[in-house]
Formats: sequence, structure tokens, C-alpha cells
Amino acid sequence: MKSIKTFLTKYTVFLWAIMKPLGIWGVFLAGFLDSAFIGLPVDVVVATYVYTDRTKLILYIVMASAGSSIGSLVMYWIGYKGGNALLRKRMSPERLQKIEAAFSKRQFLALMIPAMLPPPTPFKLFELAAAAFEMPVGKFLLSIFTGRCIRFLVISLFTLYFGPQFVHWSGALFHHHFKWIAAVVVLAGVIWYLLTRKKPGSLAAEVAETISPQ
Repeated sequence: MKSIKTFLTKYTVFLWAIMKPLGIWGVFLAGFLDSAFIGLPVDVVVATYVYTDRTKLILYIVMASAGSSIGSLVMYWIGYKGGNALLRKRMSPERLQKIEAAFSKRQFLALMIPAMLPPPTPFKLFELAAAAFEMPVGKFLLSIFTGRCIRFLVISLFTLYFGPQFVHWSGALFHHHFKWIAAVVVLAGVIWYLLTRKKPGSLAAEVAETISPQ
């Protein structure tokens, strides 16, 4: 855990040197690149921006979420063109069936919950699935934007309270205890509609199982 923290600290300094001159567009670019092409520690970037200037907290969260949503269109296009074939190569038939069942019941939530979770959540697989299962692009973008806003807001508030070291500590903790934390987030994400369903726990269980990396 110490080595991960040291690496992230050095990487943060490197990224901040690149992003700072871009102003609010730096956090937008981080979100876009993280979703579209290469994995970036976008949580670290957002936390650094917010900790440096907390008066623009909402603006940074919105910009990062917007960049992440727009960047996800790359994966949506890939999934739309050949998502089923890619998914069959990357996961077992059983897991693919669970993801399809989750999307058929509640598309928005099935994508929003993974969008709320940081790595190692296999989020790009959910983006591919959303396109392969013909989720409308508008709902696709709004779902990711909502999930990212929640994620970045939580990270920002905890960073302001505990200090910039929180994002490094939480990242290492999430890697080591992913399943437990994911389960808690899933339960929190579905509790608002549980009373409106005949079988309230079914979708929560399916989403929790599909999120967990295998």
C-alpha cells in the first residue's frame, strides 16, 4: 500500500504540472482522456483541483463529469459497432447474461452505479454493454454524468475534510477491499427505489455481481 501511495503522489505532481495551465479545461481533459483512451487517475486530478481552489468545487465536478461522459462516446461507438463480440471475448457467458438482465430491467441504474465506482471497476465493459444492448445515447450520457458527479463530489468533500492524502489512501484501500466497498455503494445506489419493486433485491444483487472484477 505504501508503494502505491508513493507512486500516486509522484504521478499527481506530474499531472498537476500539465493540467494546471489549462485551468478548468484541465479537469475536463482528464475526465475525457480517462474515458476515451487511457486510464488516468482522474480522481486525483479532481481532488487536487478542488483542494487548490475549493470555491470552484461544483464547476470542477461538472467539468470532470462532462469530460468523462463525452469521452465515453468512444466506447459507446465501439460497443455499437461490435459490442456483443467484444463482450463474449472478455467475459463468461454467465456474467454477460447477468449484465444483460441488469440492463433490461433498469438501464440507467445499471450504468450509473458502475460510473460511481473508481478502479478496479470494469466500467468500460459496462459502456460496451450499454451500446451493445442499444441503450439510447442520451440516457447513456446522463447516466454516466450522474454517476461521475456523485463520485467526484464524494471524493472532493472527503478531500477537503481529511486533506489531499485522502485520495491516495482511499485508492489503495479500494484496490485491497473492492468487493466490500462495491457492495456498500451498490446498496446505497438502489435503496431509493427498493420499495417500488416487487422483488427489490434482485437487481441490486445482479449489479453487485456484475461489477465485481473476475
